[in-house]
Amino acid sequence: MIGKIAGILEYRSVDHVLIDVRGIGYVVYVSHRVLAGLPANGDAVALYTDLLVREDNLQLFGFTTLVEKEWHRLLMSVQGIGAKASLAILGALGADGVSRAIALGDWNALAKAKGVGPKTAQRVAIELKDKAPSVMAMGGTVADALGDAVIENEPAPKRRAAVPVANPAQSEALSALTNLGYGPGDAAGAVAQAMGADPELDTSGLIRAALKLLAPKG
Repeated sequence: MIGKIAGILEYRSVDHVLIDVRGIGYVVYVSHRVLAGLPANGDAVALYTDLLVREDNLQLFGFTTLVEKEWHRLLMSVQGIGAKASLAILGALGADGVSRAIALGDWNALAKAKGVGPKTAQRVAIELKDKAPSVMAMGGTVADALGDAVIENEPAPKRRAAVPVANPAQSEALSALTNLGYGPGDAAGAVAQAMGADPELDTSGLIRAALKLLAPKG
């Protein structure tokens, strides 16, 4: 299994890039969101990857965070969602947007992705809702493991490429809320809604906003 590619960005197309790793070129398929965030051709780049094995083909798919990679893996487990549809959803919403949509059961947001119809979007929201808390919590563990690593947009001889990490605020808030006794699903929904209203919230602000949403009404 090829879990990460780090090398020189040699070529880009509308849906894939070619990364040179010590003389070997790897074709990696990416969403338009990932493509837009990559450095210039000739610069160092690193992507987490997922390898799709078929009888007649091997394909690599690239992601800038482990959270995004995990959503890709889960999205493809849903009937009617292949690699192309998964990348379309991640390209339209981003990993955080997918987390929010699924935690909130917002299938309309998922249906905005090209090639994803309402029925398929509803199926995704229903089948993956219970997975949202664990994937959202990955942000903190990734940050703890990798620190403040980011992709370096410098020519390869000067800097070594590294992979960016997710903002740990939502995972820390999710952990705090579950420690307070809230169910994982309710906590994930509140955190997702709060982040959707204000993506710039830090951990403490996110906890306060989520607690307001979880407070009994009336």
